[in-house]
Amino acid sequence: MAGLQADSPLPTALTVHNQSRVLEIAFSDGKAFRIPFELMRVYSPSAEVQGHGPGQEVLQTGKREVNLVELEPIGNYAVKPVFSDGHESGIFSWDYLYYLGNEQDRLWEDYNRRLLAAGADRESPMVVAGGHSCASH
Repeated sequence: MAGLQADSPLPTALTVHNQSRVLEIAFSDGKAFRIPFELMRVYSPSAEVQGHGPGQEVLQTGKREVNLVELEPIGNYAVKPVFSDGHESGIFSWDYLYYLGNEQDRLWEDYNRRLLAAGADRESPMVVAGGHSCASH
């Protein structure tokens, strides 16, 4: 099983576009997506971003210019991106990439709404525990 769910569409093509900062991915059901690196980074499935349970998510800011440094295959079901800000703990299953691509309009709206509520924007530096900003995370 290449996807996490038995009936999941599988990727048929995967291209990293560093200049435009998008991951282009086509699936076996005919759908294709151009997923911005920024969207991947702010919705990383890692515990560092998602927390360890509902309500523990960490709002990611300052990721507009993030690049993809490396994209490592994980078995036949996922990839692990290494981002230019040093983040590399998220494993993106094919199912999750499909979700990001298919839902990106809604996800962008949700992200912008959370930024507004926090008084931040996409260029704001990250503020980590202790209240200081951290340009590397």
